[in-house]
Amino acid sequence: MNKHYDLMVIGAGPAGLAAAYKASQLGVKKIVLIEREPFLGGILGQCIHAGFGLKEFKKELTGPEYAQIFIDRVRAQNIDIKLDTMALAIDSQRQAVLSSKKEGIYKLGAKAVILGLGCRERTRGAIGIPGTRPAGIYTAGVVQRMINIEGYLPGKKAVVLGSGDIGLIMARRLTLEGCKVEGVFEIMPFSTGLNRNIAQCLEDFHIPLYLNTTVSRIYGNRRLEAVEVSGKGMKSAKTIDCDTLLLSVGLIPENELSRSGGIDIDEASGGPVVDQDFSTSKEGFFSCGNSLFVNDLADDVTQDAYTAAQSAVDYIRGRAPGKDLWSVKKGKGILQVVPQKLIKGKDVVFKIRVKEPYEKAQISLRGTNLARVKKYLSPGELVFFRIKAIDLEKCNLHHAQNLILDIHKK
Repeated sequence: MNKHYDLMVIGAGPAGLAAAYKASQLGVKKIVLIEREPFLGGILGQCIHAGFGLKEFKKELTGPEYAQIFIDRVRAQNIDIKLDTMALAIDSQRQAVLSSKKEGIYKLGAKAVILGLGCRERTRGAIGIPGTRPAGIYTAGVVQRMINIEGYLPGKKAVVLGSGDIGLIMARRLTLEGCKVEGVFEIMPFSTGLNRNIAQCLEDFHIPLYLNTTVSRIYGNRRLEAVEVSGKGMKSAKTIDCDTLLLSVGLIPENELSRSGGIDIDEASGGPVVDQDFSTSKEGFFSCGNSLFVNDLADDVTQDAYTAAQSAVDYIRGRAPGKDLWSVKKGKGILQVVPQKLIKGKDVVFKIRVKEPYEKAQISLRGTNLARVKKYLSPGELVFFRIKAIDLEKCNLHHAQNLILDIHKK
């Protein structure tokens, strides 16, 4: 098989589903949606907690409910859906090598490609906790699937390492299922999760959060028996008996396919370098969702996917204008910024993740009078900094090579 489409969307989680649906609504006829799992919806199927859809649908939904809306929309369109299909490689001519049990190894081509590949969890190996290698050590996402999809409780007494959102949510979920959660331990002096999840998942269930503290050793032979925790301010390490260690120590955008296709990757975000249109360094390739950068909300992923779809459709129809680009660099106080390229003459919404919490800080574009004051900034919550094209033009930056974003305490 060597079929050619107008648009190829790789990944059928919230980003891929929204992008495929939007492109179809915009009139693209030949669309193929590729997903390595045997089902649509990505990670949303195991996220049975509420909190989805407040922006997109103005009502609170669970993850499966949010996903089902887009699954129904996509299935109602004339979109080729290829499940249980892995994209092994893709070249600069937008020819993808795919593999599936049903069709074997084959190629598909397209005029444009949208990458909605999602992200994966960091594991114990990535953070190097010393000790034995017993059973009972899981990432938060694995425990989420184990409980919510497969119906198994991983243990009776748990420790959570890392205060990312999925770790906070699973601390609550374990408690509801009868597992005693001894605490959430965070190596940083602040939580990396949303404030609402700290309140709803920890405080409401009297689960303690220990900052400046980490798991420093693992004990157990066949099964986990205890962990050692240590940290700043502790006189000595403490041993906690437990049979389960849940790791919520960060998410990594999936971009092996992007790298193999020669797409420039931003080492700070882990995703492709893009402009406001979500166009990558390779012509005809667009990226959105958690493979671009790790988002806080599925609703924001959906909005970005709509933009990526519109940009891909414009490219397919030959309407994509020539782009005069600035480079955007992260300055003081900023951990990540997207987009990293800026199309001159076009509005921009910078999505920024800060390095540490700030009480009343100012985000500014260095060398200009463009600034916004924010009451509170947290590494656990993306900051949105909107600038209109007309305001950029007033700054006389037409000959600038780099624009630098900074954050200062006000």
